[in-house]
Amino acid sequence: MYTVERATFPADLNAVLDLYREYIANTSVDLAFQGNDEEFNSLSEKYSSDESKIFLATINKIPVGCAAFRKVNDNTCEMKRVYVRPTARGSKLGARLVERILQEAISSGYKKICLDVLPEFETALALYQSYGFVPHTPVTNNPVPGTQFLGLDLEWYNHASSEPKTRYAPSS
Repeated sequence: MYTVERATFPADLNAVLDLYREYIANTSVDLAFQGNDEEFNSLSEKYSSDESKIFLATINKIPVGCAAFRKVNDNTCEMKRVYVRPTARGSKLGARLVERILQEAISSGYKKICLDVLPEFETALALYQSYGFVPHTPVTNNPVPGTQFLGLDLEWYNHASSEPKTRYAPSS
């Protein structure tokens, strides 16, 4: 049985850090530009408010995935570190994590959510696009060539998700 719950600190700190480190180790590029050590040392402070949250996905109480969002400004947040361990892939946990992040971002009052996705994460890109994410100006620095920067209008998503089988970006 799976769950997707908000991480609490300090209880979930080690589980979150294990998943974050595994995510970083499984990329083909150096992510040192993100300042990971500094972020890891302040996770409890940065993600304990309603403005920024981390979620853990578990199967039979074993952590197998995570996702987070953080405040960019009063209207915009950034989705970060969506990761599912290889042993749990194909279980739709990535989609469940994304859905939870989107609903929590809406509940936190954000109007837009942005993200960046490395070129090697084709499955993740397809998942984000299936929710209506479209190209967007970057809200963070990512110098990796081929990185795509995406954004989603949460007011549109909230309306569209209440309609049956609607998962397409609004026409421009």
